[in-house]
Amino acid sequence: MKRIEPFLALALAGAIIAAAVAAPWLRFVLTIALAKGIAVMGILLLLRAGQVSFGHALYIAFGAYTVAFLAPRVGDAAVLLPLAAIGAGALGLLIGLFVTRYRQIFFGMLNLAMSMVFYSLLEKLYALTKGSDGIRVEIMPVAGQALDRIAYEWTIFGIALALAFALALLLRLYLASPMGEALAGIKTRETRLEFMGVPARGVLLSAYVLSAMVGGLGGALIALTSRHVTPLLAYWTSSGELVFIAILGGAGGVLGPFMGAIAYELIRVYAAASFADAWQMILGAALLLVILFAPGGLWGMAARAVGGRGR
Repeated sequence: MKRIEPFLALALAGAIIAAAVAAPWLRFVLTIALAKGIAVMGILLLLRAGQVSFGHALYIAFGAYTVAFLAPRVGDAAVLLPLAAIGAGALGLLIGLFVTRYRQIFFGMLNLAMSMVFYSLLEKLYALTKGSDGIRVEIMPVAGQALDRIAYEWTIFGIALALAFALALLLRLYLASPMGEALAGIKTRETRLEFMGVPARGVLLSAYVLSAMVGGLGGALIALTSRHVTPLLAYWTSSGELVFIAILGGAGGVLGPFMGAIAYELIRVYAAASFADAWQMILGAALLLVILFAPGGLWGMAARAVGGRGR
């Protein structure tokens, strides 16, 4: 499958660009999908260790609000993106020191609790966050260049696509490294890992901080794209979306989060437009079909199809 990934990556990039050019309204949907795919890569890291976070939307919201708060002062998207990632990483380190003591359902539910606490703060501190009204993010320069709306949207789309592939490559290298192998050891034989002198908690904490950073980066991209930030970004349903996308895309390869995110956003857009009262049911049916007939997710289906043709 590793040999197939570069081919699928190029095919996916070409399809995304072609869709954005052919249907300009899809540019917004695809940028949001790429941002969520970046965030879901953090879920993929934790899944390698056998852990699932049901509250990772916390870091998406933190990254988005970092952009909303700092935009009037910094005023440059190229500066806000790394600031959001670093800030989310610092928060992930603080929370991770506590939650990485636990495993399985306790790990997942503690993350959910942290996310809901953050959501409540965003709702209640109206003077600072504007509550459920949210904060509007204005169009800003990118790397010092002032842009009109169309040029700005294309630029953010290009940044999201470039970051998606750069981070996918880095994640692939990370998972193939000794740290990535140690993550898999946590899932299978954590006690044996400790006997070998490898601190399992330190390995998981490192992965958790990285997952928080990519979550913050995804949240910053969402804020720059939608240009409106609300507390709903931290709500439990947003965390559920990330887990949904991870299952839909498949955890077998680094392209799975992006395949899942694009499929999720497209199904939601078309289902909401055609069946306004039943789009959640359509999403649930799509996930059920994947679980029943394609346990490897969309990535597994694509890898088998391309691998079969190659043979």
